Amino acid sequence: MTALANRRSVMTLYADAADPLGHSVRLVLTEKDINVEIHFIDEESKPDDLHDLNPYSSLLTLIDRDLVLYDAQIMMEYLDERYPHPPLMPVDPVARANNRQFRYRIVRDLYSLAEELEGDNDIAAANARKSMRDNLLALAPVFSQFPYFMSEEFSLVDLCMAPLLWRLPRYGVKLGAPAKPLLKYADRLFDRRAFHLSLSPVEQEIR
Repeated sequence: MTALANRRSVMTLYADAADPLGHSVRLVLTEKDINVEIHFIDEESKPDDLHDLNPYSSLLTLIDRDLVLYDAQIMMEYLDERYPHPPLMPVDPVARANNRQFRYRIVRDLYSLAEELEGDNDIAAANARKSMRDNLLALAPVFSQFPYFMSEEFSLVDLCMAPLLWRLPRYGVKLGAPAKPLLKYADRLFDRRAFHLSLSPVEQEIR
């Protein structure tokens, strides 16, 4: 274990201030009021030891004493299990599996589009913008039936959705009247105290 991990007695998160996946992890931390040091970094300011700790050399890294995690979904589940209150995963095994599958699809279907929207290829960004709009409009009716994502209970799935919905103005995605249930859902997420506490300076400027 490198010196960076050994000298940390407090949980530490390294993240890009604009990264939506990193934002979802920060949301778990704030929802559970976990004592953590958050360091916003970029490729130029990344500590050298992170290259040894994170085999993929990605910025998002969670260090908790001798444990080092570098996948957002694993981080979120670890935090929910280690700090069980308030719970953000269902108890029932079937419901837990569905929760994981929803998050998998959100990352695969929507976060992948967000990467293209942040890229330099204008044609790819335009296509990604249309795809994200279509995907979100297809989801909108669900929120007429449930207050949260396919559930009566607030969960990790909602913490995956919130960063993307907050960034829609930045992505140039306009939904309009057909998305009213989804937009009301987004407002419920944004109204949470933990959401406001989670925002980085970069994210505060989006809205």
